[in-house]
Amino acid sequence: MLPDDDARRGLEAKWHDNVEVVWCGSSLERIFCPHCGADCALDWWAEAVSHRYDEGFPTLVVTVPCCDVATSLNELVYDWPMGFAQFRIEVLYPNRSWLTDEELATLAAVLGHPLRQILIHI
Repeated sequence: MLPDDDARRGLEAKWHDNVEVVWCGSSLERIFCPHCGADCALDWWAEAVSHRYDEGFPTLVVTVPCCDVATSLNELVYDWPMGFAQFRIEVLYPNRSWLTDEELATLAAVLGHPLRQILIHI
């Protein structure tokens, strides 16, 4: 899936003891509620993440202020994909764009776990 040796040079699988925020960098502009579609204020989100981070992310459950429904920080709709994980595969300068749906499905099947693709803009 990586086109050349330069792309594979930055390939690394990382395990974390606790859940980590997999941040998309400067590409994030908006976050939406998965239930009603309303905008979630970035300061509300930052506070919710900060609070759970301080506790070691024992849960990702939050109650969204727009419709008062319980959901997961990971299930919020990010206008540029991001998420939360204890395992990730990182590729620095992959020399390609997004994985196709088929490639992502193949990789998820090999790992035996659903995946979310996140491109970080540094």
